[in-house]
Amino acid sequence: MVAAGRGTRVGGAPKQYRPIAGVPLVLRALRPFAAHPDVVQVVLVLPPADASAPPAFLAELRDEGLVVVAGGEERSDSVAAGLAALRQECTVVLVHDGARPFVDRAVIDGVIRHARAGEGAIAAVPLGDTVKEADAGEPSRVARTVPRERLWRAQTPQGFPRELLVRAHARAARNGTASTDDASLVEACGGIVRLVTDSPRNLKITTAEDFALAELLAGASA
Repeated sequence: MVAAGRGTRVGGAPKQYRPIAGVPLVLRALRPFAAHPDVVQVVLVLPPADASAPPAFLAELRDEGLVVVAGGEERSDSVAAGLAALRQECTVVLVHDGARPFVDRAVIDGVIRHARAGEGAIAAVPLGDTVKEADAGEPSRVARTVPRERLWRAQTPQGFPRELLVRAHARAARNGTASTDDASLVEACGGIVRLVTDSPRNLKITTAEDFALAELLAGASA
């Protein structure tokens, strides 16, 4: 679970600790994985200062074996830190954004199923909107309309055989490649990545408007 960012776009306290219907965002994101019968270990990657003194609300999960580690400058550095903290027996790895609090159990199951079969898998949503490409020299001008039939929006969790993900990150480190998407690193080293149909409800909280929507979603599911 990657939650080492500063979350500066929403203002105030780091977004991963802000409550949604009274529950801190990152705690909502963690619970579906901590409760999953096939998940044997959860590693939470936080900013270094917070990793050394984790928030008190994590106590309920730390008593169940949650491991907290310090993240790095880039997201890929934080994922690598999480990978290094996993037990040896973890042969399948899921990577999830700590800012996605509404993941469905069925999506987790689908990602695990593909990863156990030796392939990568990502939660994703097919695009329903018309997609426009802006002109490179005049960004306010439409250059073309992009066919959307084969376009998907990548989300998390993303799951992989551990060896494949470790190899992909090692290759990216050698090449000096940073990425906000683990699947793209796996694709670059020749790995197969499958799409697991997800819901837009599994949104990533980025802005104040996202928090307002999350409050509504949390209330609807209460």
